[in-house]
Amino acid sequence: MVDFLIKRPIAVSMSFLALVILGIIATTKLPVSLLPDIPIPKITVEVEKANTSAREIEDAIVKPLRQQLMQVSHLRNIKSETRNSKAIIELEFNYGTNIDYAFIEVNEKIDRALQYLPRDLKRPKVIKASASDIPVFYLNIKYKKDNSSKSNFLELSRFASAVIRKRIEQLPEIAMVDMSGLVYPEIILIPDENKMKALGLNTTELANILKSSNLQIGSLVIRNGLYTYNMRLGKSLHNIEDIKNLPINIHGRIFKLEDFCQIKERAQRTEGMILSDGQRAISLAIIKQADSKMQDVEKSLNKVIKRLEKDYPDIDFTVTRNQTKLLDYSISNLGQSLAISAVLAFLVMFLFLKDYRGPLLIGISIPVSLIITMLLFKASGISLNIISLSGLVLGVGMMVDNSIIVIDNITQYNERLSNLDKAIVTGTNEVITPLLSSMLTTCAVFIPLIFAGGIAGALFYDQAMSISIGLFVSFAVSITLLPVYYRLFFNKKAFKEIKFLHKINMLDYARLYEKGYYLVMNNKKIAVLIFFILVLAGLFMFKTIKKSRLPKITKDEIMLYVDWNNNIDIDENKQFCQTITEKFKEHATQITTLIGRQQFMLDKESDLSPTESLIYIKAHSPKALDSIIYLIKNTMQTNFPNAKYEIRDADNIFNILFGDKEANLTAELRPVKNYGSDENKFLLKNIKLLKDSLPDIEISTPAFTTYLSLELDPELLALYKLNFSDVFSELKQKFNSYKVFNIVENDRFVPVIIGSSKLNLNQILASTFLTNTDSAIIPLSKIVRLNQGSDLKTITGGEQGEYIPLNIQAKDADVNKIMRKFKKILRIRNDFEVDFSGTYFEKQKMIKSLIFILLVSVLLLYFILAAQFESFSLPIIVLTEIVIDLFGALLLLMLFGQTLNLMSMIGIVVMTGIVINDSILKIDTINVLMKQGMEITEAIKEGGHRRLKPILMTSLTTIFSLLPFLFFSGLGADLQRPLALAIIGGLTLGTFVSLYYIPLFYYFLKRKKRDV
Repeated sequence: MVDFLIKRPIAVSMSFLALVILGIIATTKLPVSLLPDIPIPKITVEVEKANTSAREIEDAIVKPLRQQLMQVSHLRNIKSETRNSKAIIELEFNYGTNIDYAFIEVNEKIDRALQYLPRDLKRPKVIKASASDIPVFYLNIKYKKDNSSKSNFLELSRFASAVIRKRIEQLPEIAMVDMSGLVYPEIILIPDENKMKALGLNTTELANILKSSNLQIGSLVIRNGLYTYNMRLGKSLHNIEDIKNLPINIHGRIFKLEDFCQIKERAQRTEGMILSDGQRAISLAIIKQADSKMQDVEKSLNKVIKRLEKDYPDIDFTVTRNQTKLLDYSISNLGQSLAISAVLAFLVMFLFLKDYRGPLLIGISIPVSLIITMLLFKASGISLNIISLSGLVLGVGMMVDNSIIVIDNITQYNERLSNLDKAIVTGTNEVITPLLSSMLTTCAVFIPLIFAGGIAGALFYDQAMSISIGLFVSFAVSITLLPVYYRLFFNKKAFKEIKFLHKINMLDYARLYEKGYYLVMNNKKIAVLIFFILVLAGLFMFKTIKKSRLPKITKDEIMLYVDWNNNIDIDENKQFCQTITEKFKEHATQITTLIGRQQFMLDKESDLSPTESLIYIKAHSPKALDSIIYLIKNTMQTNFPNAKYEIRDADNIFNILFGDKEANLTAELRPVKNYGSDENKFLLKNIKLLKDSLPDIEISTPAFTTYLSLELDPELLALYKLNFSDVFSELKQKFNSYKVFNIVENDRFVPVIIGSSKLNLNQILASTFLTNTDSAIIPLSKIVRLNQGSDLKTITGGEQGEYIPLNIQAKDADVNKIMRKFKKILRIRNDFEVDFSGTYFEKQKMIKSLIFILLVSVLLLYFILAAQFESFSLPIIVLTEIVIDLFGALLLLMLFGQTLNLMSMIGIVVMTGIVINDSILKIDTINVLMKQGMEITEAIKEGGHRRLKPILMTSLTTIFSLLPFLFFSGLGADLQRPLALAIIGGLTLGTFVSLYYIPLFYYFLKRKKRDV
């Protein structure tokens, strides 16, 4: 085939030119995203029941719902969190489950459960998690001057909802705009109590009069001659003026409603708000269409925002949590890494070959390989993302290897033979089989990674495919295009050698190699002893190295979650948040504070209670972020010692998919019997006992909430001849909760409520009087009892029912000891039983899974090598290298402060496929020489000399292709750094193993066979 191709350079060139043109076109069409499009196997069920305690919702609604939902197919885990007025049930499915079908089944289970639930309950919302639902960024809107009075902010809310939201949603790239921080209007009627008494009206009678005045009967179809008309009946109130002028007949006299009621429009009472840099704001979460490109979304939105800034100069538009910047930064760094890798590889070849023609050949083959790879990316449906691009960066070094080996082998034959064509054909054909074997062994280690399972397996599918496609294309280019151009370059007189290149003095690596070779072969026992020491050291390091799920990512933004652990209102919550943010605002470029309940439809992570806050902080730099974290911890300990806080990663697609939201270890306590109202006392006693027994371990205490119970005495109601409904109506009016009806204003409903100007509980109880059936005046304080109690703020449940989670800050090495201690202590009192969960178990599961994958990869490598060498023993020699190289990989990880995590484990797996390629080539060459009649020691020595240069070159080019990961920052580089370190460490040691230990083991094996 090679002989056929080198004689047709124009046909070969035109064929590859056509592929390159198609590849360039495909590159412009490739979608660009932060991560591959990965389905998220989660469904959330949201339950709302206003003015209902967490205990009532848990017992009456969540428990029966949980029992029904546990029957859903392919369910991996279910967890519920119930608070006052609201509950969230999260269902996590096995990866690979069809979420569309699961969504239908969840809805069916909810419909079935509705017959057991309260009749006035709104149907629970079912939300399907999707990567496309994650906002590309948030747009904060506020006045440029602090003009956030309630009336002005009400106008800003109307404007944001009616104008800005609609302008953005009109863009074809935008799916929806999710909003929070809005305030809505309401019309409040505050009756004059003296006038009401004089007219003989109470709250219930006034409400009935208002309802009858806004009665909507419907419509009638009437006929008038030949025509038919739709006649609407009923009186409707349309605005506040209609309500003020509403005529009311009382005892034969006509009054206007405003004669005895103060009527005004105001902002509804809210349980949450948003601050942007300390000023009240509205936040718009921008969600793109699933098939839209991030760069198109950013371009269109920037145009709209610039136009809005021009049209409305008094309003400030601030973009925050920008995913497009993260994408641009990460992909830009990976692009630079790719370019630097190619340049370094070129320099290595230039210095080793001392001829510009060889590096120039590789300089042609690599771009051609990359562009054709882009064509296959398009055909395979792979996007350009930080995973696929990092795979290309990793693959560049290996792509160069194929070209180096072909060029070096042809050059060796060209020096020995006088016929260039024969040297090209012989040199290329000789390495096709070992190159194919090397490519298959490299790809073989990726095949088990694809089947790793879970989101991790799906995520690194792109990396495996990008490397495999790149290697396949590179292999094809090196055995087709390279020989053709080698003949062209080395056959033309125009391409003359540059003599000064041979004057460049490099380290005499050939002489150093020979010294090392004799040193090893003359001290075989010591060499074998060193081998065993390295193996044992590697196993010891594997046992002792710190382990985590993911590598540490350099970041300049965080989320601060705070539970003030006290019954405070929204305004006090706001003041507390401002106290914290004031401490570090000079270190931050942007601060967004989410206080209390939020209105986002899709972002359930930010749905808080009125006593909680979530603060997004964007720092000037990662170093400034460290200062912010220090100031936060110091402020919380000094100013708010009773508050509970947690520093989290800022939301992005990567953190949502892989972030560790759970504690390393969580103890799930369940009472062994029903303790009733005393359960919390028993719980606190047990927690105190656990903390006293484990003083060095940080154990969280569940958050409790204090509640007031206003109870009506039925006997006193009967004694004073009071109607329960009248008393309840009066209480609703005093607490501004008596909604009469809604009026339609533009595109929204505006509630009309009967309220009061008194907001203090003691004032209401002291000043409220009721009129009974005998017209006697009865003080409200006579018939009510005010009780105070406490309960868990959040009630947590799972497959086995309710439990109390205790988060434990524990090192991996201490987990088993802590679990034994917990069980022993709780068994003594026998109040609670305990189970355990947390990221510790996920990490153990991940490591076991990747060890299994490593073993499968080694087995695949053995089968491939056995087929190539036609031997069952020679593959064992090659695979022993992996055991030694593990030491190099772990040593470099520890020296750079990295942990054994998902990425470093994948790096070790990948390293097993790369590191043996040099040994494959070396053994193949030695076998060829022995078949030609060479004695074993001569064949080993000659094979070492022949493969010395390509081994050094391929190792250095692969190592240099990964070096940029060690110096660049950003999500892409941080994610791939431990993978790069594992490969660099293993490959560096593996180069020495290929040069010295493989020949030694080969000698032992062949000598034994000869003796037999």
